[in-house]
Amino acid sequence: MGYSNTEGGSSGIANRRDLYDVLSVSRDSSDQEIKSAYRKLALKYHPDKNAGNPETLELFREAAYSYNVLSDPEKRRKYDNSGFEAIDTEDMDMKIDLSNIGTVHTMFAALLSKLGVPIKTTVSVNVLEEAHNETVTVRPLPLGTSVSGKVEKQCAQFFSVTISEEQAKSGIVVRVTSAAQSKFKLLYFEQDYSGGYNLALQEDCEKAGNVTSAGMYFLHFQVYRMDSVVNFLAMGKDTESAVFKKLEGFTPCEVSELNSGTHIFAVYGDNFFKTTSYTIEAICANTYEDTTHKLKDIEQQILRKRTELRLFETEYRQALARYQEVTNRYRQEKQKVEELLKEREGIRSSFTIARSMVGSGMNANLKGLQVAYSKEVTSRLITRSSRAFYKCKDSG
Repeated sequence: MGYSNTEGGSSGIANRRDLYDVLSVSRDSSDQEIKSAYRKLALKYHPDKNAGNPETLELFREAAYSYNVLSDPEKRRKYDNSGFEAIDTEDMDMKIDLSNIGTVHTMFAALLSKLGVPIKTTVSVNVLEEAHNETVTVRPLPLGTSVSGKVEKQCAQFFSVTISEEQAKSGIVVRVTSAAQSKFKLLYFEQDYSGGYNLALQEDCEKAGNVTSAGMYFLHFQVYRMDSVVNFLAMGKDTESAVFKKLEGFTPCEVSELNSGTHIFAVYGDNFFKTTSYTIEAICANTYEDTTHKLKDIEQQILRKRTELRLFETEYRQALARYQEVTNRYRQEKQKVEELLKEREGIRSSFTIARSMVGSGMNANLKGLQVAYSKEVTSRLITRSSRAFYKCKDSG
C-alpha cells in the first residue's frame, strides 16, 4: 500500500528529524540532488520490499514527508525560515500506490475519483525497479511522429527520443493524450552512472475537453504545471472564496531544457481497473515559435494574476467581514423600527369613535334611570301627602 505524505509528520514535532538530515543532503542542495536522494531512499525502504518491517515503513514515510516539503519551493522556504511550525500538514498531498492496496481500497479510491476527488498516485515500485535495473523494453519515438498504444494498469511503456544539438536549442515538447479519457502519467527518466533509469519528472493527466492529456515542455524558460490536488485541498477549506485558490496549484516544473542525446519517456497506466489507451508524440518547437511565445506570455499572466488575487483576497475578506457586520446591524435596526411602529399603531388605535360612543351611551342611560327614579319617588310622595291631607280633613 502507498502512504500519505502527512503520515511522516504525525509524530510530535519534537521527535522529528531535520528534513535535510532525513534525505542526507545539505541545506544548499539543488532540487535535483534532493530528488535523487529521495528516489534512492524510496526504493530502499519501500514497503513492497520490506514486508512486515515497521522500522523501514517509518523510514519510508519519513523520507516521503521530507521530500514533499523540500521539493516544494514555498514549503521549503517556510521550513528553512521557521521550521516545522510553519508547515501546514493538512495541505500535504495524499499519494497511494494502486499496485498494492487491494481490491476493496482500489474500489473506494475509484469511487472517490469518479465523484471528482483528485487522488494522487505513486508509480508502482515494480516499474521503478525495472527501469533502474534497465530491464524494460524501450521503443524509439522519432521527433515529429506519434505512436498510439495501450498499457495495462500500474504498468508502463517506455520510449526513447533522440535529439540533435540544434533541436535541443529549439526546444522539445512531449505530449500524451487519451481520447478514451483514460488516467495516466507521463514519466521522464534520467540515466544514472550505473546505466539504469531513475524517475526524474512525472505529469499526471488532466481532463481537457473530451480528452485527458499531459505534456512536458522543455523550452529553455520556466514552464509551469497545474496541480489539481493542491487546488482541491485549498478550495475545500473555504468554498465561499474558491476563486482565490484556483491558481494555488500553479507550480514550476523542475526541468526546463534537454541536452542533445537520447532521452527516456514512459506512459504509465493510472486507471484503477482497466487498460489505458493513449497517443504519445514528440515535437521540436522550431516550427512553433509563435505558440512558444504565447505559452510563456500566458503563464506569466497567470503568475501575475495569482499575486493579484492573493492581495485582493485580503481586501475581499476585510470587506466581507465589514459586510457581515453591516448586515447584522441592518437586521437589528429593521426589527427595532418594526417594533416601534407597531407600538405607535397600538397607541394611535386607542383614539377611536367606537370607544367614545360606548362611554357616552352608558352615561346617558344612567342619567335616564336617575331621572325616572326621581319622578317616581316624587309622585309617590305627592300621593302619600294627598291621602294624608284628606284623611285629616275628614277627621276634623
